[in-house]
Amino acid sequence: MSDVPVRAAISAIVAAHRGQRGALLPILHAIQSELGHVPQECVAQLADELNLSRADVHGVVSFYHDFRREPAGRTTVRICRAEACQALGADALVACARDRVGLAPGETAADGSVTVEQVFCLGNCALGPSIQVNDALHGRVSVDRLRSILDEAVSP
Repeated sequence: MSDVPVRAAISAIVAAHRGQRGALLPILHAIQSELGHVPQECVAQLADELNLSRADVHGVVSFYHDFRREPAGRTTVRICRAEACQALGADALVACARDRVGLAPGETAADGSVTVEQVFCLGNCALGPSIQVNDALHGRVSVDRLRSILDEAVSP
């Protein structure tokens, strides 16, 4: 997407939330939903359009781990690292991701096929260890099951 459509998309999102109290978070979520990430270039534009400082906008974007600064892969695998999942084998899942696709949490494959992320609770503690593949939540995930999911994600 070139710069002009990104600027236009951001302006349209801001316009849709104009007048809303505390609009920055919903705007950032909408930008990520529309563009797949919150590009660094939008910080200045948002600051101008919302009458905020660039530091205000940057602070919010960098504080919340859910906001991506780079586009995610076509498949996003989020591994829960909260206590319950950690106790039930989340470390093994992270190691599996490193071994199978060479990605540590926070990394995207060079071909854009998959992104591996860590989160600190998916709300599925009773069925840990849990992962989320795009929008689908999976519980009691074994290394073999994660290996299969990763293989499917990186296959052409």
